[in-house]
Amino acid sequence: MQVYEMIILAIGLAMDAFAVSICKGLSLGKTKLKHSLKAGIWFGGFQALMPLIGYLLASLFVGFIDKFDHWIAFVLLFLIGGNMIREVFGKEEKQDASMSVKTMLLLAIATSIDALAVGVTFAFLKVNIILAVSIIGAVTFAFSMAGIRIGSLFGSKHQAKAQLVGGVILILIGLKILLEGLGVF
Repeated sequence: MQVYEMIILAIGLAMDAFAVSICKGLSLGKTKLKHSLKAGIWFGGFQALMPLIGYLLASLFVGFIDKFDHWIAFVLLFLIGGNMIREVFGKEEKQDASMSVKTMLLLAIATSIDALAVGVTFAFLKVNIILAVSIIGAVTFAFSMAGIRIGSLFGSKHQAKAQLVGGVILILIGLKILLEGLGVF
């Protein structure tokens, strides 16, 4: 696999994290550099870690991961997106804009499960795994940082609508992953 092919793959893998970062930026409202850095580190780190894990464990889990990755991503994104939508229509409550470890961990796992499957593929293609995970991590880091800022700029004017859209986007990403995993797309 050539470097340019790895960059294109990395951009594709980063799209889920980018969309989730936009949604997170929407819910945060005003953001600081630390918010963008946290998103970049969480999403970029997991997008780099998951292919490495997939690569290292490929011989043991090829069939298992391939059969269930789409279901895991769908459930996590559906729950997170559904909660965002519920908050829009529920009583006005304090919005969770803390970027807590629990929230970011769930989002990072949900957006990087497909990267785990890519890592399994890397093992069979004999890809330079260090180069591949470095590119994937760096691209996702940059896209996630940008996503937080983009979401913040939009969300500060249209908070409730933006959170609703963000929740719907998360659910649709989960549904897309599920349908692709089931072979519909």
